[in-house]
Amino acid sequence: MLLGAHCSTAGGLTTALDRARRIGADSCQLFVKNNMQWFGSTLDDAEVAAFRAARAASGLACVFAHAGYLINLASPHSVQWEKSIRSLIQELERAAALQLPFLVLHPGAHLGLGELPGLHRVVKALDEALAATRTLKIRVALENTAGQGTCLGAELWHLTWVFERVRSPERLAVCLDTAHLLAAGHDLRSPAGWDRVIREVDRAVGLEQIVAFHLNDSKAPLGSRVDRHEHIGQGHLGRETFRHIVNDPRFSQHPACLETPKSEDLHEDRENLALLRSMCAQPTSTVPGKVAKKRSRKC
Repeated sequence: MLLGAHCSTAGGLTTALDRARRIGADSCQLFVKNNMQWFGSTLDDAEVAAFRAARAASGLACVFAHAGYLINLASPHSVQWEKSIRSLIQELERAAALQLPFLVLHPGAHLGLGELPGLHRVVKALDEALAATRTLKIRVALENTAGQGTCLGAELWHLTWVFERVRSPERLAVCLDTAHLLAAGHDLRSPAGWDRVIREVDRAVGLEQIVAFHLNDSKAPLGSRVDRHEHIGQGHLGRETFRHIVNDPRFSQHPACLETPKSEDLHEDRENLALLRSMCAQPTSTVPGKVAKKRSRKC
């Protein structure tokens, strides 16, 4: 896997790349605007050129974006739902201008509307956002969730439902979060359990739709539906879970980013990455399933 972390853009977009280099990352996830604001200022040509140059010089194998947390495509409230669509459109435009390959997005929370009506809202919103950005190559990578509250995406059939009904499924992809999988009830703690989960994802949307991973341990136990990230090996997933994940040859070229707590000096990211890499040096040979052919990836 191309190991990395979500990196802050405090001080400017290019600072995320600097932070990724400081922790020795191979990949980097970032926000393309303030994640707690609906809209950002227009990116000017100089800012875009500076980011592209810094990206080319960074040596990072993959850089991708994560959508802001205010966006809720499943919202039953018309004002919030419409702002969510417009915000998503802007984020796709900004990410595309920065030449990022995909934008990770939580499907949304139905807020009491119900699962199927909420999924209908997600599909309609995606159709609008993708139509408005039809000339852009960037994809939306739907992220599985822990299922906390009324959040959609904990059940893999939710992803299937969206993929089967959206007008431009070729613009969609999937990002898998390990902590969310466990909290949603998917037991990936053994090699066989991990392979079972991946087979379920394959049946749901197709293995080729997986474009990235979030490697997070979980403060919450299996099936808790609580979304709380923990440092690698310090939560309910445990250290050995990540050994068979990072050594799965099917995903050797996929970016896999930490979203674990960190302080200003980023020592936690460095420690988590060092631990994951120490596991890569001792590969597991018990992961079932066929090894997929390596594909060139554009990140």
